[in-house]
Amino acid sequence: MDLLAQPLTLPCGTVLPNRLCKSAMTEGVADALLRPTSRHETLYRQWSEGGCGLLITGNVQIDRRVLERPGNVALDPAQADPETMQRLKAWARAGTAAGNQLWMQISHAGRQSPMYVTREPLAPSAVQLKLLANYATPRALREDEILDFIQRYARVAATAREAGFTGVQIHGAHGYLLSSFLSGVTNLRTDAWGGSLENRARMLLETIKATRAAVGADFAISVKLNSADFQKGGFTIEECLQVVEWLNASSIDLLEVSGGSYEQPRLLGYEGKAKDVAGYRAPDQEAPAQQLESTRRREAYFLEYATAIRKVAKMPMLVTGGFRTRAGMEEALTSGDCDVIGLGRPLCGEPDLPKRLLNRSISEFPRYEKRMQLGPGIFAPTTKVHLFRLINVFGQQGWYYLQLMRLADGQKPDFNLGVFGAFWRYLLDEYRTAWRMHRARKAAG
Repeated sequence: MDLLAQPLTLPCGTVLPNRLCKSAMTEGVADALLRPTSRHETLYRQWSEGGCGLLITGNVQIDRRVLERPGNVALDPAQADPETMQRLKAWARAGTAAGNQLWMQISHAGRQSPMYVTREPLAPSAVQLKLLANYATPRALREDEILDFIQRYARVAATAREAGFTGVQIHGAHGYLLSSFLSGVTNLRTDAWGGSLENRARMLLETIKATRAAVGADFAISVKLNSADFQKGGFTIEECLQVVEWLNASSIDLLEVSGGSYEQPRLLGYEGKAKDVAGYRAPDQEAPAQQLESTRRREAYFLEYATAIRKVAKMPMLVTGGFRTRAGMEEALTSGDCDVIGLGRPLCGEPDLPKRLLNRSISEFPRYEKRMQLGPGIFAPTTKVHLFRLINVFGQQGWYYLQLMRLADGQKPDFNLGVFGAFWRYLLDEYRTAWRMHRARKAAG
């Protein structure tokens, strides 16, 4: 059988129909009360029919006070009201229309909540994210709040199961709350939740334990984990390997390997000041000649790290970021470095690409970056000016978000949209959405 088309049985008994996964991408299409909308249904029905065996939603927040962005879905209090539950069920029906798995990603933004969303982010310690002057200094969580959040993750997972989602993913990567507990840069606590790696990993492990108790043994639980956060003094590959050792005993069904944070958005193909982490060459640095022959290593951002993690991990593994060719995907699966291939950005433009890959009508995904109109030369990807490189990275991110929103509105993507224009259109949409959200909050008292 075609490698990509092979089913995969997870430890809990869930069967993935094939080895392709639509990884989590924040949608930003909730209503002003942070509830799912018909736009979620339109978007996920397209992705369901697009061919991936597994879809993972964008990050559903456990705390409506601290969002990753306006337009997030938030289940707080986690026991959804009847109207919200009906909307969740409609989302789940649309997202499983083709018989695929649909998992809800559950998250808390932590310190990475912009000021136009919240003035008081929450984090393990009061370490400010200094990025484009857009983030306030967070307040350090009290222990009772940590314990409450652990239970919120579990209750949201139970709500997801009740609504018809077939699994959940606990977001422990990219600098959000659970990830910031793991990192020595952002976790400066001296109590039982900070200091040693065992203490810093406690919140993640307790969250998994509580979630499993809430959903039962036959429901899929995934964890998204950084291979490293690529910051000096931060979460390292050695620490990641130790956390994976602990995860082996935690009854999770799928481990997604990723990396980076807002300061080091490696998941977007950007590298800032940090170069190398603990002796492992960063995936976007120049590779030895013999490794350049490997399609999978040229394509995937984090496969270098997944190779090391695979030697420790006993659960199936998912790797996301950079895959664009059948050859690269097949080589990653054949090598055993991962069991599932995660796809993101390409599905913002053409949601049926996985189906076409599986029926062999294509062997390579479009590289939209080559088709983008980059605008003024200063925004070209090769510029060495840190600020402008960063703006270009987030401009490209905005470009994909806008395509995703067009799909959610039942429209075709606009491939003529330029990166510079996308950057400002995306920001304008964010501010408008935030204004509607704040107005709705005020009206609700």
